[in-house]
Amino acid sequence: MTRPYDAQAGLARLAQRVRGGLRTDLPALFALTDPVRTPDPLAFASQLASGSGLVYRHFGAPERFHIGLALAELAHAHGLYLFVSNDLALADAIGAHGMHWPERDLAQAWARRLRGDRRPFTASVHSPAAGLRAARAGIDGVFHSTVFASQSATAGRPLGIHAAAALARHVDTAVYPLGGVNADTGRRLIGLGFAGFCCVGALSRD
Repeated sequence: MTRPYDAQAGLARLAQRVRGGLRTDLPALFALTDPVRTPDPLAFASQLASGSGLVYRHFGAPERFHIGLALAELAHAHGLYLFVSNDLALADAIGAHGMHWPERDLAQAWARRLRGDRRPFTASVHSPAAGLRAARAGIDGVFHSTVFASQSATAGRPLGIHAAAALARHVDTAVYPLGGVNADTGRRLIGLGFAGFCCVGALSRD
C-alpha cells in the first residue's frame, strides 16, 4: 500500500507538471478540508507536501477558532499556505495567508479589494461565466468545479476539462480544476494552461 505522504507528494509533483511554465505566486496544489471526508483537519494537513495550499472550510464548526490556530501553527512549521474559506474574522485572527470565497460572495471579495485587502484570494466557481466574474473581482486563483465526476455531496454534473481550459485561456487569473482530480485524472490536465489543481478525496485516502 502506498503511504499517505508518498501519495500526496506524488500529487504535488503532478500538480507542478500540470502548471508547466505558468507563472503565479500561488501553490500548484491546493487541498480542501471537508467535514465528512477530512474529519480531522490537523491530521489531513500534517500529511501535505511542503509548498501546498490548504483551504480550511469549517462550515460553522464551533471549534473553528482552536482548529484554525492549530492549522496556522502547523502551516508555518510545515511550509504550507493556509487559506480560510468564507470567514474573514477567523482569517484575520489566525493570520491566514489568504482568503477563499464561495461563488456567491464574489461581490464581497471585490469590496475587500476596494478597501485595500491585498492578501491572496481564491474562489470556487461553477461556470466559465462565474470564472470571468471572479477575475474581474480581483480573485488570484479560481477553483473551477466540478471538472470530473466527484464523490462530493454538493458536486453537480461534471463540466469537463474543456470548459475549464477555455476559462484558463481567457483570463489572467490562475485556474485550478476541482472535483474528481486524482493521480489518474490529473494527468489529463497537463498542457492545458492550468495553474495546478485542487483535491479533497484523493488526498484524504489512507
